[in-house]
Order: sequence, then structure tokens, then C-alpha cells
Amino acid sequence: MKMSDLIENFIKEMLEATGGVAELQRNELAGRFNCVPSQINYVISTRFTNERGYIVESRRGGGGYIKIQRAQVPAGDLLMHIINCIGSAIDFASCQACLQNLSDYSVISDREKNIMLAALSDKVLALNQPAKDQMRATLLKNMLIRLV
Repeated sequence: MKMSDLIENFIKEMLEATGGVAELQRNELAGRFNCVPSQINYVISTRFTNERGYIVESRRGGGGYIKIQRAQVPAGDLLMHIINCIGSAIDFASCQACLQNLSDYSVISDREKNIMLAALSDKVLALNQPAKDQMRATLLKNMLIRLV
């Protein structure tokens, strides 16, 4: 397992154990995983984003305090937020993040998520870029609208 995955899993376990809010210090966490603080920054900035349903509050200096909170959003609002954020194109990685977020919030089941991912994969969308990402956005929006 990669270092980034270990850090992400540790933070997610903290969130689960503390009811959805975790307060960390970069240096302390970096020491725990024997890595540099910038590795912690990387994990937080790429895996604990608004798109994935997290609110991150950060203060620099003195070890770097970070507060990560799981956003609490009603299912219908979350669906509409994601539909509005998709735009005219979406890559597969962003599509995965959106659907994982919906699954994490129990808006869709893991089975529904996997079916949607299969239908939206690069292998299925036999188009060139940027048409592939545009078609994926259109399909994803239509799938999600049917859930509202």
C-alpha cells in the first residue's frame, strides 16, 4: 500500500472515530508516518476536497493545524450540487470521486456506483478527447437527474 493511501486511511479512521471531525498537526502526522509534512499536505489537498465531501480548515505555522470535517448535506441537495458542478466535461477520475462521494453518503448503493462507473469508463466511451469527457458529463448528469 502506498504512503498516501496509508495516510488517507488513517485520517478516515480518525474521522469515523470522532464523529466526522478530525484535528491534526502536520508535523505530528508526518512524524507518525516518517514522511515530510508536504506529503500530508498532498494527501489532504487531493483526497479531502469539497468534491469528495470534506471541509478542510488549515493554519500554517507552529506545526500546521488542520481540521477536517465531513460535510453534512441532505441527499437531494448533494445530488443537485454534484449535477451543477459537473459542467460540460468530466474526466473519469473526477467521475469516480463524485460517485464515491454519493456512495459514502448512502445516496447511491455500491452496486449503483459500480454500474455507473462501468457505463462511464474510458473503454466504453470510444471517442477521442475532448468528446469523451463531454459525453461522460452528459451521461453522468442524466443518470443523476433520474435519482432526484
